[in-house]
Amino acid sequence: MRDDTPVIIGAGQFTYRGPANTSPSPLELLKIAAERAVTDAGLGAEALAGLDGVAVVGFTIDAPGALSQLPFPRLKNPPASFARSVGADTTFEIYTHMGGNSPQQVINTLCERIARGENELTIAVGAEFLGSLMKRLKGGAGFAGWEDPYAIEDEPKRMGDPRPGTTPQENAHGLNRPINVYPMFENALRARDGRSIDDHQKRLGKLFAPFSKVASMNPHAWFPTERSEAELVTVTDQNRMISFPYPKYLNAIMEVDQSAGVIIASVRKARELGVPEDKWVFLHGCADASDLWYPSDRQDFHSSPAMRLTGKRAFEMARIGLDDLDFIDLYSCFPIAVEVGAEELGLSLDDPRGLTVTGGLPYMGGPGNNYAMHSIATMMGKLRDRPQSWGLCTANGWYLTKQSVGIYSTTPLQGTWEREDPAVIQRQIDALPHPALVEHPEGPATIEAYTVVHTRDGYHMGIVFGRDSHDRRFIAVTPDDEATLRDLEGREGVGRTGTVGRHPDGKRNLFTPD
Repeated sequence: MRDDTPVIIGAGQFTYRGPANTSPSPLELLKIAAERAVTDAGLGAEALAGLDGVAVVGFTIDAPGALSQLPFPRLKNPPASFARSVGADTTFEIYTHMGGNSPQQVINTLCERIARGENELTIAVGAEFLGSLMKRLKGGAGFAGWEDPYAIEDEPKRMGDPRPGTTPQENAHGLNRPINVYPMFENALRARDGRSIDDHQKRLGKLFAPFSKVASMNPHAWFPTERSEAELVTVTDQNRMISFPYPKYLNAIMEVDQSAGVIIASVRKARELGVPEDKWVFLHGCADASDLWYPSDRQDFHSSPAMRLTGKRAFEMARIGLDDLDFIDLYSCFPIAVEVGAEELGLSLDDPRGLTVTGGLPYMGGPGNNYAMHSIATMMGKLRDRPQSWGLCTANGWYLTKQSVGIYSTTPLQGTWEREDPAVIQRQIDALPHPALVEHPEGPATIEAYTVVHTRDGYHMGIVFGRDSHDRRFIAVTPDDEATLRDLEGREGVGRTGTVGRHPDGKRNLFTPD
């Protein structure tokens, strides 16, 4: 095995469940995960001072929008503050843009840097703290201890695509939140397959009940509670409808306090540090790509060429096939992400191997952009417990937009570790045809995808993607009377006809069903 082969030597996870007023700061959360990762590698915390590369997954509060305006002390440069906190003299520091694909993407990048001889000992780490943050703001507990003790003012170097996930027109129609966009995809998939609404809801319960069971056995899970198929999809006061067809129990939960990280070294450095080889896990295959960026540009709302092509490339790089996998963790913010991911990879939804090792974002917890770091850390334990086994982790950002894939094993990697330039796959995806978009449609139209948005007070609004009489795609809202919205939930809306035109508010389009 070559000395410059990248190897993951340690993984650490942490979930804080104590009072919000004593919760760890964001920097402390990063350090706890990092210290657990080096301990897992059989090293002391002082080993962190030897890091020459640090990648921190972007905090949700640094996303553009309302969260970025919350009044609390921030780390202006998280990777630099982290490096200083552990005494590391780094040559590479990176902070990611937003996206749940980020953990796998930074691991792919750090492995590439190690294989090129640019780094020897690195960490990929992330944290989410919206749980305690929101409680502190609501309770007036203050943020003593959350200030950056290093007062770093330099902006971090960023990794990833900085574009927002949706267009201004999509935002104007309510498509600026995952809880509104993913249900659109789910309804489109149901209609494509010709299932009734009742049958499809049962399918969603059957899909995610095993996820909740896995979470119930995961010591790091935010909600370690097994729920039945019926419980997941039955609307109650505790499981209110968020956006049709997803009640609360089918939505990722972001207000958590969790952190995770992995230590990646060269084989040379791992041996120098004395890390036992039974701790070593190799990234055998990986790939990164994005689908056509904005939801309104997609070929359709029930597929993902990026998932298909990144999966294909990762298996080619690993030189194994789907049947060789022992463990699988598909990104699971909402059921549709699992359904599309499984379909594009060729997996059955009832695969006996299971589709998660963590429990999924609604149950294990949805720590912002860092969930996949937890799935990779958990996967490492599974692979070590069964030497020579193989594990697949997928990671998804924005709205089934950004995709990253990793295939892992304790099986030693032979030959040169080499990652294909992501631009190769990206060029294929960017060249795909897609429907024309009309900003101000008028006249007869048909629903292509839709959702009904609820608030705590009940029905709120309907949103549709549709096609006009020239087969151009448009975005619109529906009349917000309860009768219209109930009807869209009571029978299939995809394929229904109506009339589209300018909304009376002059800012949006209005689709009125026949």
